[in-house]
Amino acid sequence: MPLPTQSLRKLGFLTIGLFDEHNPRPGHESTLDVIALGEQLGFDSAWVRHRHLQYGISSPVAFLAAASQRTSRISLGTAVIPLGWENPLRLAEDLATVDILTGGRLNPGVSVGPPMRYETVKASLYPDTGDIEDFSYARVTRLLDFIRGEQAGEAATVGIEEFSDRVQPHSPGLIDRMWYGGGSTRSARWAAENRMNLLISNVVRATEVEDFAELQLALVNAYRAHHPDVGQSRVSQGLVVIPTDTATPEQRAKYEAYVEKRTPRTSTPQGPARVMFARDIIGSSAQIAEQLYNDPAFREVHEVAFALPFTFEHEDYVQILTDIATKLGPELGWKPAG
Repeated sequence: MPLPTQSLRKLGFLTIGLFDEHNPRPGHESTLDVIALGEQLGFDSAWVRHRHLQYGISSPVAFLAAASQRTSRISLGTAVIPLGWENPLRLAEDLATVDILTGGRLNPGVSVGPPMRYETVKASLYPDTGDIEDFSYARVTRLLDFIRGEQAGEAATVGIEEFSDRVQPHSPGLIDRMWYGGGSTRSARWAAENRMNLLISNVVRATEVEDFAELQLALVNAYRAHHPDVGQSRVSQGLVVIPTDTATPEQRAKYEAYVEKRTPRTSTPQGPARVMFARDIIGSSAQIAEQLYNDPAFREVHEVAFALPFTFEHEDYVQILTDIATKLGPELGWKPAG
């Protein structure tokens, strides 16, 4: 999207699905209502984060199965499932099942690497194999093979029971809707070479430069340079945007305090992994659009999944999503889905 005269094709949003530890149902119900609202507003996609041993959605596939029964059009995605917590064969079964239930609307995003805080959960997660588990890209390859329909066992008839040699149900189009959450040029290149779509978020790993926009643009360029069929490739950008067009004075004050608290971490790489965070973008939709058009990575993508702040109230999400769909989206040339 090199010029403001070119339109954003797909507009989505991302939520963590925060809930109360002692009363988790209302938080889950609120997130389902937010997704249903997103469909009513014409958003193209709704994505959920994945959180283990925290107070956000821990089972996004099961959650999206519920969302599929409350929606009929909007695409439903995960951003992202950390495969270090998953058995690829079992996950392939779950993903295919939910894709069938959605009518082919599931967009699974995944990533690899050891589970976060692995030493604290290893004994519970992999009590017998914790020291030999493979958390490399091979884990993604296994998942893709099973989703593609390659052999997972041996076909057989045992008595009155029939066994397939591949994961069931098989959802043929799902393989084209698999996404990889990349935060480095290495992962962007791997996703491209393996014909996965690419999710880039407000988190990247700093290499020789410490400019977030430049680093994120490098991910897009690396992906496009190594994809065997660029015309079929998809890149979705994720940033936190908070439009205030219809916000109350109290909401604006809360939003500004939220952004101010998070801004210091965006100045330099954080921790041993040298993680860099994007600045949250707050203001009127016209102001946000201007900042986005000055973002070199945004100018190179055709779809986005704007992240909702983690700790806001339901009415805040309603205001933010409504402003994104009715004010920011049109500023970016986007038109709501029918």
